[in-house]
Amino acid sequence: MNKQFPILAIETTSDLCSVAVQFNENDFIELNYLAKHIHSEKLMSMIAQVVEESKIDISNFSCVAVSIGPGSFTGLRIGLSSAKGIAFGASLPIIPVPTFDALALQVKNFLPPSIEFSILFSASIEDYYFSKYKIDDDHLIKIDEISLISFSKISEKLKKDDLIFGNAKFDELNVKKIYTQARSISNWAYLFGKDLLTFNYDNLEPLYVKQFIGKVKP
Repeated sequence: MNKQFPILAIETTSDLCSVAVQFNENDFIELNYLAKHIHSEKLMSMIAQVVEESKIDISNFSCVAVSIGPGSFTGLRIGLSSAKGIAFGASLPIIPVPTFDALALQVKNFLPPSIEFSILFSASIEDYYFSKYKIDDDHLIKIDEISLISFSKISEKLKKDDLIFGNAKFDELNVKKIYTQARSISNWAYLFGKDLLTFNYDNLEPLYVKQFIGKVKP
């Protein structure tokens, strides 16, 4: 990126609808709304609000960073389609941001060095999105790639004393509830997204992990 800031960031992969404008390494505006099934209703007005508060014309942004999953299929489609529409209208590139990697970066800021942790989010009643990371000398390293694991396989991956973040409800594990925020999406884009920058919007697809099956009208 010749111009690194400001970044407009969009996060819609969970119940948290989150948008942010990041001005530099440390300063940002963020707006969050936590509720089920509100992304289609709230997202565009939230984006308009943070852009207005930034006092910067959208055409002068550096890019749009959007969370691409895994997560809610509906939320992913709403977030990505909104990002594409805004980027196309303002002639901005998009940076697709892996949601779990951004969340790992988010939690890294309040964890000690040399520690391992996992991310676990519900994908369905019986399936979970899973990934594992470690912090080594302030570097974030992915140990296990993002995968879909069934309820019956959880005990093979995780133990009760493991440090786990996410929204999964699992009585045998101590999952610390957390949501990916838009500021983490923009921060990941700034730190690691340079090579992902693209104007080829049509080739951008959500990272579903779990097979997406659309509804078929009778």
